[in-house]
Amino acid sequence: MADEVVLPIPNLSLAQHLFTIAQPSLEHLHADARTQLVAGITADQMAPYYALIPPSILPPDPTLLSTLKKANEEELTKLDERLAEAEKIEGESEIGDALRGRANYFTRVGDKEKAVAAQTLALAKTPGLGARIDIVLTLARIGFFFGDNDLIRENLNKAESLIDEGGDWDRRNRLKVYRGLHSASLRQFSVAAPLLSDALSTFTATELMTYNEFVGMMVVCNALVLGRVGLRKKVINAPEVNQVLPELPVLGELIKSLYDCHYDKFFVALGTSFPPVVPSSPCIPFISPFASSAPKADPPLLAATLEQTLLLPSRVLAPHARFYVREMRIRAYSQLLESYRSLTLQSLSEAFGVSVEFVDAELSRFIALGRLHCAIDKVHGIAETTRPSLKHAQYQAVVKQGDVLLNEVQRLSKVLY
Repeated sequence: MADEVVLPIPNLSLAQHLFTIAQPSLEHLHADARTQLVAGITADQMAPYYALIPPSILPPDPTLLSTLKKANEEELTKLDERLAEAEKIEGESEIGDALRGRANYFTRVGDKEKAVAAQTLALAKTPGLGARIDIVLTLARIGFFFGDNDLIRENLNKAESLIDEGGDWDRRNRLKVYRGLHSASLRQFSVAAPLLSDALSTFTATELMTYNEFVGMMVVCNALVLGRVGLRKKVINAPEVNQVLPELPVLGELIKSLYDCHYDKFFVALGTSFPPVVPSSPCIPFISPFASSAPKADPPLLAATLEQTLLLPSRVLAPHARFYVREMRIRAYSQLLESYRSLTLQSLSEAFGVSVEFVDAELSRFIALGRLHCAIDKVHGIAETTRPSLKHAQYQAVVKQGDVLLNEVQRLSKVLY
């Protein structure tokens, strides 16, 4: 295999289809996902992976499984014969090629244990730096495919060490995408955002995700992390993003409405399935976001929302969907409140297109959690901004760091004396 060729194995789209089928809330996508999953398993002869799928998710087809197993046995016989021939009469380069071919086949068919063992052996027998980096990234993809974070972390660290020894720019940029995707899967959006932004104009990691999926992930991460200036510079004005946004209209509406301060449109684009407001006392019941003491028309709903189209259907972002929606709402509240010393709850409710009662309960919850710097005057119906003192924050940081330093000095003194 040439160093420049990056095989899309294992096929990560199949793991996404399996995730879709396993989610009852995505029932409208089940038929298409099931068809594509079976087609992908058949095309890649994935008998080991097919056998791992629970029958409750994908009913087994004994005939198909038998056919795939037979195809696996025939291909592995050929690969073993090729390896034996290389070991007998050929050199190290040919032996390395044979070992990588065998390892790639185990990776392709979804046999995790044998794939990891074979790729590790191929890594030990491969001399070229570029080929070694590709093998380590393949091991990371096996981790992505099976959701093994330890395997991903271990091999991304190996890949970074190898690239520091002299990896080319293409592999360096692909590693940024791998690290960005892994960070997003761990809810480390502040780490993922700059990595994905750096790889935007030079994206080549199509073995990991499609270009549209990459741009969507990059925008989702940066929308949460960047301020308004950075959002305009790196996302809204980026030609690569503008090329893809027409295919992701909800995402485009989200970032533009946030930047333009159209918060009612932003709330609708983000998602209307707000989590319940936990009452702080029996006097505060659950309040629907669009309920009101006076008759009030609901805001216009989009055919889809970011939560429905990008967050919940994604095996990477679905575990963080509620967190993401909440943090984006906090960001919108903060962005509006920071522009004023005080605002009436009525004007806040009109800006966000929700009821006064919902804004009151929502702000109260976020203020109690220390996420919003404001106070609510219930008598006059006003939210007053309370900007934290920079000097006070610096003082608290010095005190905290000083306590840590004193504790370490005391521990050290006990060891020395």
